[in-house]
Amino acid sequence: MGVSKQQAIENKRAIVAAAEKLFRERGVAAVGLSELTKAAGFTQGGFYNHFKSKDALVAAVMEKAMEDGAAALVAGIQASKAEKTDAMKQFVQWYLSPMHLDNIEGGCPLTAFAGDVRRLGKESRQSYARGLAWNFDQLAGMLKGESAGEKRKKAITLFSQMVGSLVLSRAVAEADPALADEILKDGREELLQSIKA
Repeated sequence: MGVSKQQAIENKRAIVAAAEKLFRERGVAAVGLSELTKAAGFTQGGFYNHFKSKDALVAAVMEKAMEDGAAALVAGIQASKAEKTDAMKQFVQWYLSPMHLDNIEGGCPLTAFAGDVRRLGKESRQSYARGLAWNFDQLAGMLKGESAGEKRKKAITLFSQMVGSLVLSRAVAEADPALADEILKDGREELLQSIKA
């Protein structure tokens, strides 16, 4: 007896969710197909019922991660509007927080996949690029008082600094927690100061 259409959709989601967790934790190249299928609770044959290859799975993971990241950013912007707070300041404070530092599994996918993306397939790279450009546009929309071109330029600079601070802080978090905290704190303070200017 075959699997229902709904069950097939749920199975595919389970594979993507397991893969995203492993890819975020250890990097795409470090995760083999047998480990991936085991984590998702499937055989390799079951995997191939849903994906032609690991590259196809990586593309699905990247697309889902970008969609989830976009939804989280929109929710944050809406919450800031409802609370009548500065959305950009709220975003910087969250992005460079100890909570986000520790949340590799569920945090910003643009940071989580930054080290992997250039080695991924074309579809995954394009999905990442679209997600990054979309984020720049959203952040530019949070900035006040400048032309659209200037706001986008500032958004690119601010977000690049946030990603850099978070990546470096995560890189040293286990080896030197005090340095990781310093990177987050100083990055956050400098960015908040530059938003005021």
